[in-house]
Amino acid sequence: MSIVPVLQRPIDFLKGLGPRRVEALQKKLGIYTYKDLLQYYPFRYVDKTLFHKINTIATTEATMVQVIAKVRSYHLAGTGSSERIVATLFDETGEIEAVWFQGIKWLQEVLKKTNAFIFYGKINEFNGKYSIGHPEIEEYNKHKIHSPLEPVYPSTEYLKKIGLDNKAWMKAFENLFATIHEELAENLSPEVIQHFGLLSRIQALKNIHLPTNFILLEKAKQRLKVEELLLIQLRLVTQNIIRKEINQGFLLKETGAVFTDFIQNNLPFSLTNAQKRVVKEIWQDMKAGKQMNRLLQGDVGSGKTIVALLAMLLGIGNGYQACIIAPTEILAEQHFQSLQELLQGTGITVDILTGSTKKAYRKKLHEALQNGQIHLLVGTHAILEPTVVFQNLGVAVIDEQHRFGVAQRSKLWQKNTLPPHVLVMSATPIPRTLAMTLYGDLDLSILDELPPGRKPIKTSHLYENSRLKVFGFMREQIALGRQIYIVYPLIEESETMDYSNLMEGYDIVCNRFPMPEYQVSIVHGKMNSVQKEFEMQRFVKQETQIMVATTVIEVGINVPNASVMVIESSERFGLSQLHQLRGRVGRGADQSYCVLVTGNKLSADAKFRVETMTSTNDGFEIADADLKLRGMGDLQGTQQSGLIRLRIADLSRDADLVEKCRNLAITILQEDAHLLLPKNTLLKATLEDMLSETGEWGKIS
Repeated sequence: MSIVPVLQRPIDFLKGLGPRRVEALQKKLGIYTYKDLLQYYPFRYVDKTLFHKINTIATTEATMVQVIAKVRSYHLAGTGSSERIVATLFDETGEIEAVWFQGIKWLQEVLKKTNAFIFYGKINEFNGKYSIGHPEIEEYNKHKIHSPLEPVYPSTEYLKKIGLDNKAWMKAFENLFATIHEELAENLSPEVIQHFGLLSRIQALKNIHLPTNFILLEKAKQRLKVEELLLIQLRLVTQNIIRKEINQGFLLKETGAVFTDFIQNNLPFSLTNAQKRVVKEIWQDMKAGKQMNRLLQGDVGSGKTIVALLAMLLGIGNGYQACIIAPTEILAEQHFQSLQELLQGTGITVDILTGSTKKAYRKKLHEALQNGQIHLLVGTHAILEPTVVFQNLGVAVIDEQHRFGVAQRSKLWQKNTLPPHVLVMSATPIPRTLAMTLYGDLDLSILDELPPGRKPIKTSHLYENSRLKVFGFMREQIALGRQIYIVYPLIEESETMDYSNLMEGYDIVCNRFPMPEYQVSIVHGKMNSVQKEFEMQRFVKQETQIMVATTVIEVGINVPNASVMVIESSERFGLSQLHQLRGRVGRGADQSYCVLVTGNKLSADAKFRVETMTSTNDGFEIADADLKLRGMGDLQGTQQSGLIRLRIADLSRDADLVEKCRNLAITILQEDAHLLLPKNTLLKATLEDMLSETGEWGKIS
């Protein structure tokens, strides 16, 4: 029998499932084939190596116990929905009751037997008397090797109701492995298996579903994680290699006078070593004649914008146009103003295009862009419209790249005969392992150094009953001429409640900081863009000392004079968002502060977030903590990519393995870029199989 039919055989053929369970697996879990079933891994394992004596149950710290006992007696109790069967179990040390509410008819037959059973269930205690609640029951056979590890599969009440419990899952896999025997062929090359010291594919799958001991279980996990991570990295690195082979880029022959003059005459500060390193990486790409596709990661305040400008000046100095695209009009306007200021006197023409640009001006702008009079265009998604035509676009920068979809980014490629060099920037630090997996087909540059003289923001945590203390501190800062943000959460599911909290908070602030001595701005999502802009400009011009806002200010407002960020109900924010909000202050020379105000009762996760924020300002450290806390599935950007659907590997816990797989993938592909050598035949076939299932997910960037 060939390999493919075995894996693609419908689960209808599997002995012991039956039509009802097959239908449930298909509709509820998307399991249609033997391969789907094999990749439905347990999420934990119950350790059944320990057996308790009945007289130790009262003193054990375990919540679940396993005993070998016989049944002294049993009887029915209760009626209707409360009907239950109660049995008295005994061993040589004592007695204990076991109670079941389901399967009563079956149990009445089983409990008649006089031989010993293994009972496994939860300890219950009532009025000092202990019992075991609804224990699993299995006949004890001292000659039979009982599996010490029982897999537990993700399930639902419905699946349990139709009998798909752990015992049923184990039976299904016993039948499956009896069916496929050794027909499940290897999908990793012998070199890879030897490199990592891996189990065979069939051994790994057997021991992930039906582990015989802890050592083999760990080896099975290692094998399947390597398989998953290596294949993803091979795909991404292959995509990178192929993209560079296929996509010729604009060849920049020299850095150009524009770049050099700006560095010598207009750059208002010295570049950090990290900025110099990244600019060099960008220049190496641009002069290679291949299209640059680079991700620039940097923490808040690390100087990404100046690096982006230098990249665009390299293009402009070689006769090309450049653009920078931001996700919001506020952020685009901010870029426009800062770039105009930096480029003053250079002869470089900068303009801006957003959804608010008037029709008459838009027409003039389109003409100036097409005839090359505009060197650098700043804008929003409006730049991606087909009507926007460049004379010669050579460099495109995308800010806050996680807010742009793949289709939107691909529109940039159509703006010239050759695709422009692309630099995508992320102000949200991503853990290295996540970046290597989510954006593995991009070349990665990291700004891991803050400009000299920038003072770390001091972050403190106060409970809401200390709000008077917060107000006193705010008065001190305002007296020193500083400005303050107060941010309230905004969660879509409870928008009405959040809005009322915001307005209530605004009223309290206005009462505590009355006019005319104080002026307070307010910005929230229910305001139109004109109202928001008016209030933000009042704050920017220092006409107001306090801005009460929702998270609309998370990105896109830069006020160096603002030195205090107060975050209300901060337990309702994620770590990444807290860090971004904190980054709104600390932009000037003055010492800045972030105050996290929470309720008095905090969950363990909320406490962890607050402690992380008060202990570090390092965005990459915070991103690692966020990944550990939430897992990759909830992190910003992972859902839209369509890439990360890891079944067994974990990018936080398996960081070292991700890096090893990445390095091995590079080594393999440096020798054999298209996997044409005989030793790579299996890897090539496996990759093609993956693509046929998932589509071209490698082309995510």
